Amino acid sequence: MRSLLVLLTLLIVSCYQEQKETGLSAALPIQGTWKLLTGTIVEKGDTVVTDYTKDRAFIKIINDSHFSFLHHTLRKDTTDFSAGGGSYTLTGNNYTEHLEYCSAKEWEGHNFSFTVTIAGDTLIQTGVEKIEAQGIDRINTEKYVRIKN
Repeated sequence: MRSLLVLLTLLIVSCYQEQKETGLSAALPIQGTWKLLTGTIVEKGDTVVTDYTKDRAFIKIINDSHFSFLHHTLRKDTTDFSAGGGSYTLTGNNYTEHLEYCSAKEWEGHNFSFTVTIAGDTLIQTGVEKIEAQGIDRINTEKYVRIKN
């Protein structure tokens, strides 16, 4: 009985250590497919809110190590499209995207850190997007809803 207790304790400790080393948090259920509802950009004192439920669609897909996003217009008279992805880290509610691929090449190779909250099927992420060479320095808040299978 004592050896079973020791074995169980070692198993729990090793699982906790593995989770700690990867930076992944089992407490925040971020993995899945998310549909963007609204995006709010605050830049140089101006605030722009974009409704992604009308004439455009944007989804973010997050697995255990990578994320990707797809965005396009729903209008038939234009071919507006963007996409990107890369790896991410999640520690608590601190989510950092390491953008490796992007249809806007100047965004590639940059890290973007966000604070993430999840309540029910809603994910909200807020953080600073900064690319000095492009003059980009803004606060971005995005509100997503989980897409159910």
